[in-house]
Amino acid sequence: MALSLRQKQLDAVVRMLNLNHPVVSGGTADEEVYKVLILDRFCRDILSPLIKVNDLRKHGITLYLMIDNERQNIPDVPAIYFVQATASNIQRITLDAARGIYQSFHLNFASSLPRPLLEELAGGTLKQDCLHRIAKVYDQYLEFVTLENGLFSLSQPDTYVRLNDPSAEEKDVLSVVDGIVNGLFSVLATVGVVPIIRCARGGPAEMVATLLDTRLRDHLVSRNNLFTEGGHIGSSFQRPVLCLFDRNFELSVAVQHVWSYRPLVHDVLGMKLNRVTAHPEPGTSGGKVKSAAKSYELDDSDSFWVANWNAPFPKVAEEVQIQLDKYKQDVDEVNRRTGVGKESDFSDEELMGNTKHLMSAVNSLPELTERKRMIDKHTNLATSLLGEIKSRHLDNFCSTEEDMLARGSVDKSGVLAALKGKGTKEDKLRLAIVYLLAAETTVPAEVEAVEAALREAEIDIAPFLYVKRHKSITFSPVSAAAAQAGSRSQFADWSEKFYGQAISAVTAGVKNLLSGGRQLAITRAVETLMEAKVASDADSYLLFDPRGPKGMGSAMGHSKGPFKEAIVFMIGGGNYYEYSSLQEFAQRQQPAKNIIYGTTEILSGQEFVEQLAVLGSKMN
Repeated sequence: MALSLRQKQLDAVVRMLNLNHPVVSGGTADEEVYKVLILDRFCRDILSPLIKVNDLRKHGITLYLMIDNERQNIPDVPAIYFVQATASNIQRITLDAARGIYQSFHLNFASSLPRPLLEELAGGTLKQDCLHRIAKVYDQYLEFVTLENGLFSLSQPDTYVRLNDPSAEEKDVLSVVDGIVNGLFSVLATVGVVPIIRCARGGPAEMVATLLDTRLRDHLVSRNNLFTEGGHIGSSFQRPVLCLFDRNFELSVAVQHVWSYRPLVHDVLGMKLNRVTAHPEPGTSGGKVKSAAKSYELDDSDSFWVANWNAPFPKVAEEVQIQLDKYKQDVDEVNRRTGVGKESDFSDEELMGNTKHLMSAVNSLPELTERKRMIDKHTNLATSLLGEIKSRHLDNFCSTEEDMLARGSVDKSGVLAALKGKGTKEDKLRLAIVYLLAAETTVPAEVEAVEAALREAEIDIAPFLYVKRHKSITFSPVSAAAAQAGSRSQFADWSEKFYGQAISAVTAGVKNLLSGGRQLAITRAVETLMEAKVASDADSYLLFDPRGPKGMGSAMGHSKGPFKEAIVFMIGGGNYYEYSSLQEFAQRQQPAKNIIYGTTEILSGQEFVEQLAVLGSKMN
């Protein structure tokens, strides 16, 4: 059975909470040591979907506080700091140590602590005569957020804007790329594998692949090697493949409306860090009291969520009713067997039998209570979704967009009717962008009609103009390949060429991948790369092997496939639709494959359109 990234990260966190002492699975290193946990916002988000407050207490954490907040002195208790390696955090740690607010300081950085900051920490604590309070300093390599067993995010906001901004300076883009490389290195260090790296030529994916390959090579020759043969993802010793993609590879997925449960909950209800709020229905004039909004956790511990994450919404609503009916039947059966509501006297035999049934019923109460809690949760979520679907006509947007993307052609009259019908401005804008991306070629007069409909509805068309502009630019693959062939010294030219790429050129290969069925392009591409057949579409992807000789940045090297495990990473923002598609593909295989999906940030369709709006305004 394949190990999950989530479990690996949780094991590392538990070890950190126990002062980095080895911990037996399910236990603690020293339950008598009580500690304070100090976090910054990023590391708080790392822990939020990973470990509950009660679990923190099991490991001796009596109090957790934010590093930026004012904190009282607790001089007799050791403190565990889990923060990012930033200058501001180093300054705050030095100040805390100088004040002596804790007995000892166990410093854990989410990634590696750069030497300049380490020297600043050492110099500052020496100057303040508090170096003796620093017990240990650890590089944890945990600078990513694991949301599910096979899903992680680097939580790096606005990556798409920062990589596509025509006014961005070289140092700004390099900073983004370095941040992505650091995050991916943390992921690989946590699972303990050095993968085969595959990416398309040109664009940020190649840049990340090149720098990550260099980082891994440099680390493998160092004495403190984090990678061992025993740290493989699955039960075999075969290395996984790391597939790097750029958001422009399949832009429509980032903005289209989706009808399946998990993407719908994220897109419509705004799920963040596995937590979602079900808003009350609009109040009525009949004097009804509005029900309060409720927040819920949605993770692997929720059996209904796991079983129905990829089901279409109508099927989910039907399944909720089935579960509710079954629950009522089981409760009625318990009542019948225990004699609840029975007024006649029992004989001695009936009383003994009834006592046994009563004991059985008592034992079944926790399970029934949990089922009722789960049913109530998803009933409220389904009700909230249904209200949004009705008011925004989301079913119409979903069907119209899916029809365009499946056929590769558009019905202008249907699009215009939807733009003039019901729905929010954001929904209509997303439909118009999908319209642009669905067809390989568009008629200028039709595009102008759609644009006019957006203006008539008083919709900000900057995102639409941005996509339209890029689709109209002539793109030369030869010149782009040449622009990407260099290293950092050629980066300015690379950035300029990259901005000039047309989305139509980037997605030219996508149409072929989508032929023969409405499967996402990224899923088809990953399938091709995992099969690693000679003389296939995989040959067009670059290959990097950090354990092999240098100069492997081409498709000519041996990929050592087919692969059983893959890490798929989307640069510029991913979503639950892609994640669901990849997981569905992995489970269909015989035997099932193990695919971990990651991205720079998890974005809803509206959040991605907001980034397109920023780029559109900069372009104008």
